[in-house]
Amino acid sequence: MSNNAKLVNVDLGILVLRISVGALMLFHGIAKIINGHGAVKGILTQKGWLDFLWLGVPLTEIIAPILIILGVLTRVSGLGIVLVMICTLFLAFGWSAFAIGEYGGLVAELNLLYLGGGLALLFTGGGKYSVYKFKNELLN
Repeated sequence: MSNNAKLVNVDLGILVLRISVGALMLFHGIAKIINGHGAVKGILTQKGWLDFLWLGVPLTEIIAPILIILGVLTRVSGLGIVLVMICTLFLAFGWSAFAIGEYGGLVAELNLLYLGGGLALLFTGGGKYSVYKFKNELLN
């Protein structure tokens, strides 16, 4: 075994990704618990979407991040984050999401980072360092 092979630990990389995406997304959920969901409801109403869809926000900004950190239902939680990020790109930004911002990054780069992290977790699952693994590979 070469020295490079000893440095590769995909499961540790997935753990770092899970903790990063989950913990940082959880802060957004906590902020919405503290400040309320009025802004989300307002955007949904303004764009003509159904008002009750705001319920997807606590699911994907509070419950999904906790599950991701623990490595439980990681693929499903990752899918939830992907879907919500696609919706936020459409609802909050539209095509301006891909405009260059004041500091050189895309206007919606944070949303795109969460979208990428959610996609990665959707494809990889929770990895070896998960609290619980389902027998069904499609769900984990």
